[in-house]
Amino acid sequence: MYSLKYQVTTSTCDSEGRLKLYSALQMMQDCSEMWIDSEPGVKQYFAEQNMAQLLATRQVEIIRTPEYKEELTVTSTVYGMKPMFGFRNTFIYDAEGKPCYKTWSMGAFVDKAAGKLKRVDEATIASMTLEPQLEMNYKDRRIILPKQGGEVMQPVKVLRADIDYNRHMNNANYVRVAMELLPEHFRVAGLRVEYRVAAKLGDTLVPTVYQIEGGIIVALSIGSDVSAIIEFTE
Repeated sequence: MYSLKYQVTTSTCDSEGRLKLYSALQMMQDCSEMWIDSEPGVKQYFAEQNMAQLLATRQVEIIRTPEYKEELTVTSTVYGMKPMFGFRNTFIYDAEGKPCYKTWSMGAFVDKAAGKLKRVDEATIASMTLEPQLEMNYKDRRIILPKQGGEVMQPVKVLRADIDYNRHMNNANYVRVAMELLPEHFRVAGLRVEYRVAAKLGDTLVPTVYQIEGGIIVALSIGSDVSAIIEFTE
């Protein structure tokens, strides 16, 4: 397990003084990335093999949205490990230890030089500390796009500020772009994101918005390829 302490500050709040979903995702991502410090053997193996774990899918349940100045704890635990994929829970708790956000995610192991999937050896998998899978409403990692009815919106350019140290668009920024297309009073209670093709500096994302029962799906495409699919539910 790896934990980080946070406080809801001015820069992480929306106009109502509530924690932005985008900011919560950044907290989750930071904790997930830094988790590897709690597994020195895995950290050393990934460094020697020039490997990284890239987020493939994430599901978020929003129990309640924290408000300005609240103290939060983010924890990340791994509950499953396969040769090319890892599975984790990342929860955000309030000062009383009650969950505000419950998430699970799947990461893909890749060779950083080749940009392709790469297997982790059995000895490294066996050395991992696996923890219990936490309770939440687990949904399928795949998001099925409706076959018709999508509305194509104005394209969005990938900017320098969107890029992280993996040299592609940071995972939280896909959600930030998609949220701008939601109706003003849409309250997000659940989120699923499927990452397919990494967007890079200078790419143009073309959003297509689909109305579904109980929510909205936004597909972000680069040319003919779907880069990411974001499902918001109320």
